[in-house]
Amino acid sequence: MSFSPGPSTPMGAHSIQDQRDRWERKRNRVARELVKSEQKYCEQLDLVVTYFVEILKAKGTLRQDIRESIFSSIKTIHLINQSLLADLEQQRFGLGFEEFSNHLQLYNTYVDNIQTAKKVLTVQLKKSKAFRRFKKLQESRPEFHQQKLEDLLPLPLQRIQQYKHFLRDLTENTSPDNLEFQQLSKAVKAVSEVAQRIQDNAHRQENHLQLRRVQKQLKGRKTRILAPGRWYIREGWLKIVPPKGTEAKPKMFFLFSDILLQAKRFSPIHPTNGGKFACQRIYPLKECTADKVFGHTKSQGGLISLTFARAKLLLMSEDQEDINDWYRSICLATGQLKSKNTVVHRRDELRRRPIRSDPDSQNTPDLQPTCGMKRTMVLDEDVKGLTEGHISSSATSTGENDHSANKRMKHDDAPSVRPQESAGSSCVIL
Repeated sequence: MSFSPGPSTPMGAHSIQDQRDRWERKRNRVARELVKSEQKYCEQLDLVVTYFVEILKAKGTLRQDIRESIFSSIKTIHLINQSLLADLEQQRFGLGFEEFSNHLQLYNTYVDNIQTAKKVLTVQLKKSKAFRRFKKLQESRPEFHQQKLEDLLPLPLQRIQQYKHFLRDLTENTSPDNLEFQQLSKAVKAVSEVAQRIQDNAHRQENHLQLRRVQKQLKGRKTRILAPGRWYIREGWLKIVPPKGTEAKPKMFFLFSDILLQAKRFSPIHPTNGGKFACQRIYPLKECTADKVFGHTKSQGGLISLTFARAKLLLMSEDQEDINDWYRSICLATGQLKSKNTVVHRRDELRRRPIRSDPDSQNTPDLQPTCGMKRTMVLDEDVKGLTEGHISSSATSTGENDHSANKRMKHDDAPSVRPQESAGSSCVIL
């Protein structure tokens, strides 16, 4: 028996061709899913534009500014996505997304307006009986498939996240020699920037809600939690270990990006503040140093020592994991403040030179007489600034020494100023 050998093919050629075939199969599968989902997306946008935007404009049920607040740029988004769909159905993925990327500013506008849209929609549903009836009638149409307007408005944000994944899959399975590779790569970058914007806005909104929640939990309005640049980190019960060895008392602590707030809970049967908290201390994290303390808990829980400019805290928890998480969170917050990654001051305040003198300068004869007055004024500014939600960094220029000296003398002559600040807020600013 004899065998006639066929044409020999190098093994490398087989492996390269197999890889290309796999890329092509996956690319085709992703392309089909993209086109199918784009068709459904455009149909949903058409529902909003046809049955809400256009009819509300024709009927005049809502004023133009209210309609624009609710629907923003969704009508124009619908138009550019119809154009994108035409390109995708013709397998022009690179060209279609290249043109689509030029109009992503419309999505940015929509992303930035989405929270306003939700608020205005909620207000109008409460105020306008005609709008409530109109909305209910439109949503009952069979085309909506029991979807509410509230479900359809966030669709552009969700679609951007889907585009990011589709584009990455298409790019990874497109040959670099293909013209579409460069077009898709640029589209991935442009769409990813909008996706990041969506995530950042969502984080800011979540943080704002957390700050408002804590603000409502605190008695009164003197302690301002809502402040520009402030981020909520965590909260929980910790025991304060007193220096004289008495019983450790549990306190509620709220950790933010720039301050640590200590509070005590009111009695549940309190007539007006049941379940709320009273602020006791506010510790600025800018000058905080955190250290772990070992050997005092018999392997149960742990201790952390916090050193501030004017105070020191020894905090204890019986949960080892909990106290470790507190330690990591505080170290991260203080590290960001010291590296200026977290901005908590106004720009004009950062440009001024701090009035607080260096501790070593107290030994300088020329600065010795005014040092005490400077510290008094700094404390007043700290109390006032923190109760307004900022860590104050008030400062004066060198050329204003005479004028500021007169102001400091007025503070010293009127000692009632500081007690009024303290009385206005239940917190002690340290």
